[in-house]
Amino acid sequence: MKSHSGREMEKIRNYVDPREIHSFHEFLSQLAFMIPPLRNVFRFGLTAALSFFALQGLAQQAGTARPYPAWWKENFYGRPRFNPYSRTLPLVHVAGNRFVDSLGDTLLFRGVSIADPDKIDQEGHWNKKLFEQVKLMGAGLVRIPVHPVAWRQRTPEGYIPLLDSAAAWCSQLGMYIDIDWHSIGNLEMELFQDPMYNTTLRETYEFWRTMARHFNGYHTVAFFELFNEPSSYRGQLGNMSWDAWKKINENIISLIRAYDPGTIPLVAGFDWAYDLTPLREAPIQADNIGYVTHPYPNKREPPWEPKWEEDFGFAANTWPVIATEIGFGASAANPAGVADYGDHITRYLESRHIGWVAWVFDPEWGPPLLKSWNFDLTGAGEFFKSAMHRPLQPQE
Repeated sequence: MKSHSGREMEKIRNYVDPREIHSFHEFLSQLAFMIPPLRNVFRFGLTAALSFFALQGLAQQAGTARPYPAWWKENFYGRPRFNPYSRTLPLVHVAGNRFVDSLGDTLLFRGVSIADPDKIDQEGHWNKKLFEQVKLMGAGLVRIPVHPVAWRQRTPEGYIPLLDSAAAWCSQLGMYIDIDWHSIGNLEMELFQDPMYNTTLRETYEFWRTMARHFNGYHTVAFFELFNEPSSYRGQLGNMSWDAWKKINENIISLIRAYDPGTIPLVAGFDWAYDLTPLREAPIQADNIGYVTHPYPNKREPPWEPKWEEDFGFAANTWPVIATEIGFGASAANPAGVADYGDHITRYLESRHIGWVAWVFDPEWGPPLLKSWNFDLTGAGEFFKSAMHRPLQPQE
């Protein structure tokens, strides 16, 4: 075999500048170029090495299955799991026209609605302290509004842990929970007041199936408020008959009962959940349920009581009713708000054995009970705190 002379090696040293070599592969390439007899040898060796590694990769692929989603193993999220707090509070159920506990004692709820847990969490205030402040208000019931848009964006896997933490904190603090599917509009035609309320019948059914499956047997979660405020918005959201609304609610209740026979479904009336007059002719065909009204001050002019009795109060003679939203705001002309309304509505409701929930324990949504996240109360917040600490009249 021909050897290389010292003159050829000197040529290599002159042309192969180490400062321009950035990898061993570059060095070999330049060396092969400078030594014609070795160029083919290096080319052959490089080709052989690449072929070896390529064959090795093919062998590994042949021995390892391509990742494949095992869709046949997927389950719906929200399976029930053991929870040490699930039996902390007595189970609430319906007896005649009252909510009662497991001892048969009548319960008249005074409560507070918080904002959507997703909003509160995004703002950094989703913690036990929030619920401790609600407890200090005197609340025995916490309404938790779940907006469809937040449910979708966060996904059930991300949202349910928020509800789990709320249920645990409320159990420890001795407060019941009302989970509210917080939409406003026409569910039959799927037309809604604002984008955050957009949902579908199927999504609504799936939501309640998930809630019933997950919270089955959890006494703290006393109520499932099936739909916040049905409304046609004076025809702008189409039309929906009471018969259609009745059927939708009966379908949801049947679905819930397949998973959870204990939690009480709450059904809202028309006109943004104010009007329960259709019950005179066609009540919901289901047991162990309650009805909802939202008697804000703008619904009727004073004197309020005769109109309240006509529009929803009459229903409390036959079924349990709860006002899951009441509230009033303030203005420059009236800094205290409609405080006169607050006293009238809370005393009227309790005289009819109708519980109530003040809206809303948040400084941004309105009418607000909070001035800030320092938990300073607005005029309405001060009023409702005082009303919740009034002695309850004995319930017959």
